[in-house]
Parts: sequence; C-alpha cells; structure tokens
Amino acid sequence: MVSNHKLKVFVKNDSIDKGKIKMSKNKITRRQFLIRGAGVVGATALACAGAGFFAARQPAVEFIESNCGQAENGGDGILIAYASEAGSTGEIAEAIGQVLCEAGTAVEVRPVQDISDLSSYRAVVVGSPIHASAWLPEAIAFVETHRNALSQMPVAYFLSCLTLAAPDADNLRPKVASFLDPVRRQVSEVQPVDVGLFAGKLDFSKLSFAYRVVWPFTAGGQVTEGDYRDWKTIKAWAGNLAPVLLNA
Repeated sequence: MVSNHKLKVFVKNDSIDKGKIKMSKNKITRRQFLIRGAGVVGATALACAGAGFFAARQPAVEFIESNCGQAENGGDGILIAYASEAGSTGEIAEAIGQVLCEAGTAVEVRPVQDISDLSSYRAVVVGSPIHASAWLPEAIAFVETHRNALSQMPVAYFLSCLTLAAPDADNLRPKVASFLDPVRRQVSEVQPVDVGLFAGKLDFSKLSFAYRVVWPFTAGGQVTEGDYRDWKTIKAWAGNLAPVLLNA
C-alpha cells in the first residue's frame, strides 16, 4: 500500500463593503445585537457551523490532499472529494479514504475546488460541513458541474455537523439528514448509495474572532469548543461502504 500525503494552505477572507453599511440612530448593546442576529439566522442552522458568514480574516487553513494504493486498471480508483471551512472535514475525508484503500483499491482525497475531471475514477464520495442548513456552496457546485459523470457511477455523500454533538443528537439526525435534500433535488440524477452523518469539530483557533463572539449566542450553550468526531463511527461507515463502491 502506497500513501502520499500533502497539505495546501489557504486563507479564506470575507470582505465587508463598509460604504454600504448605514448606521442606525437607535443604539443597542453589543449583546442585543448578537442575540438579534442569531435570531434572524436561526439557532439550528448556526449550530451546524452556520455562523461562517459572520467571519472575517479567518486564519490560514491546511487542506489535505493524499493518495493511497494502486488500481489494477485505469479508471478503477475512488475519489474522496470534500469541501471544508476549517480543515476538519478534510481529516474525515482522509480517514474514509484510508479505510477504502485498505479494502484494496486506489484512493485519492482532494478538495472539490481542485478537481476538474472524473474519468479516472470508478466511484466518488463527496462530503462537506453544514453551514446555514446546507453543504458549502463549493460542494454543491461540484456535484452540479460533474452531474453527468456522477450519474454514471456509484456516489456516496457525507456531512459533518455540530448539531450532532448536542445532547439530543439522536433526535436531531432526521433534521440533519434533511440538509442534503436541496442538493438531491437540484441534481436529481445523482442519488447517493449511502449517506454518512458525522459530528464535527469546533476549533476557535481556526475561525475568525467574530465567529467566536457569536457562537455562544447561537449554539444554545449545548456545544462548546472541542473535537466531536467519532472516528470509530466514521471508519465503520467507510468499511460498510467499501463493498458497495467496489462491487458496483
């Protein structure tokens, strides 16, 4: 088994056009502003890391790219394509890739924005964190762009969502699963053979200061900073997925 691993470092910045912001004469406290903003957006969406649009000057993020194993024939490899805001979903993608590689096939793990051709793959796994009750836009765009190729091969989806770290996560799983409904409708010809739902990681060092300030008012106090990814569950899902992708 051959494995190569590299990291790409990107900085995501959300700019604000200050010229378009009008100041109100009615003063409110900082706490009132944050609570009102959270109410408009919705606590459930933001609990799934949906406060990303409040972010500015986000720290540099390392995005994983790796390959493992060798395919017996050209076009037999499996691609794990992922979108990520702070890098933790890329680590989930790599864990899935390692399990599939150990099942006896070539696997590549790459960010969705770096992929332009799917002709060398027999199956694709696509994943993203949930922001504002949906996959990241680049993950949806990837499926839309490659809809023709994806409709001709086995495809699996996965998501990471901090709502699944809440105490009542089991009751919230159907709601979290529904966050993929929009992409299913938008690209109806691509229907996943399986869907993985995983808790994510909240690491304030990888997020903007604004995100850190807003988070306590949007997560209902249920999810604090920490790594909630269950690697045993993630790898078990990938293990069950392997025969489905390899034998299709």
